[in-house]
Amino acid sequence: MVNILLVEDEEQLASLIVKGLAEEGYNVIHAQDGLKGLSYIQSNNVDLVLLDILLPGMNGLEVCKNIRLKGFIHIPVIMLTALNSAENVVLGLDNGADDYIPKPFKLIELKARIRTLLRRTNYQTHAAKMQDEIFSFEDLVLNDSQKSVERNGIKLNLTSTEYKLLAKFMANQGKVLSRTTILEDVWGIDFDIGTNVVDVYVNYLRKKMEFDNLPRLIQTVIGMGYVLKNQD
Repeated sequence: MVNILLVEDEEQLASLIVKGLAEEGYNVIHAQDGLKGLSYIQSNNVDLVLLDILLPGMNGLEVCKNIRLKGFIHIPVIMLTALNSAENVVLGLDNGADDYIPKPFKLIELKARIRTLLRRTNYQTHAAKMQDEIFSFEDLVLNDSQKSVERNGIKLNLTSTEYKLLAKFMANQGKVLSRTTILEDVWGIDFDIGTNVVDVYVNYLRKKMEFDNLPRLIQTVIGMGYVLKNQD
């Protein structure tokens, strides 16, 4: 059975979500504040987290950030919040969230997002067990089994999102990737969130990869997207 942790302080909404997801066969555990939610994850098996932002004790952004810092990088996290501006979407994603659903939302949409993230997580887990993937391009090496990246023999300190973005490029060397494709495959978002989050993260990667004046490997293709290749 899939275990879902719901961290939500609105009792009425929480009750509706618990009931609706239970009808789909999910086991839903409800925590009313951020600290209790984080504590539960550390001592129990959790397959997916539904996380409000405005929480007592510890806000959802801090909870999500701590989930990742404590090593739970593969647990999908969906933010549920009324703070649906582009800035808050980016904040949620920057702190490790995989998806973002603004309130109010329809339960059918939430169920669809959950199914999508669970399928993606199960696929990634299966692939990791099947083989140790090591990708290389020029002086860049990505070891997917160890979740490590080196360039010119120097280890790069990447965030979870930066790593997933680079892994997407490494698996598609020489192929132009549109911003929409990157948004769907890296963040699991299949809609326009009205933000330049892809461009921001490409710039983050470039800054970390281009130390000591090393040549640029992620190239911009104007009007189309980005590609991992040597400079022309």
